[in-house]
Amino acid sequence: MNDSPTARNGGAPRVRRQPEPPLVLLALICIGLLFGGLAIGVGMGGVMPLPYGPVPAVQAYVRSAPLAVQVIATAVFASSVPLAIYAATAGARLRQLGVTAPGATIALTGGTLASGALALTGLLGWTLSRPEVGADTALVSAVYLLVFLVGGPGHLAAVGLLVAGMAVPGLILGLLPRPVAWAGLGIAALAESATLVLVWTGLGPILPIARVSALLWLVVGGALLPLRRNEVRRPKVTTAR
Repeated sequence: MNDSPTARNGGAPRVRRQPEPPLVLLALICIGLLFGGLAIGVGMGGVMPLPYGPVPAVQAYVRSAPLAVQVIATAVFASSVPLAIYAATAGARLRQLGVTAPGATIALTGGTLASGALALTGLLGWTLSRPEVGADTALVSAVYLLVFLVGGPGHLAAVGLLVAGMAVPGLILGLLPRPVAWAGLGIAALAESATLVLVWTGLGPILPIARVSALLWLVVGGALLPLRRNEVRRPKVTTAR
């Protein structure tokens, strides 16, 4: 027997909205861990050498600053956790807002892949801090390249899907202000273009620009994405007189 007020009145039971973690906080935690750990590691061991530069420079850095490598790797791995929660929360909210197109699934898939890429990057980077690994020149070169590939083009291509999965329905359904949605589409395209670094390493500056832009957009997009359907911005309709 159901004694709820709605059941006694003959109506359907009211479903209480479950609390969800704030998207802005999750994005800020991810950014803080990622760039905070990188700043601390650079302060301890100096700037990391380019992955496609001279191999002896890479090996010298790994062997001379193992603690810095561990700090950066641990921070990168830790940043994958709030990003995964962000993706799950954003995907669920988009569905609650009435997104029936693949946008919600694309956002969830992209965010999950991006989180997994960060986690794998951190674990591979931590491996480089081990002295037995640092003593092997070929192994250091291979693992360092994998860290770059997974944490660079691989991560950014997935983050681009997360941003696009939020920006497209945000534009079509009016879930986000149009300038923010259009900016998200442009940032998503920039993130996807990071794949071209695999063809020409001279495009490497795309990586930090796309990473910072995408993560900052996740903060803004998460702050402006409505919680409920009645908060959705209705597109303006003009009628001819």
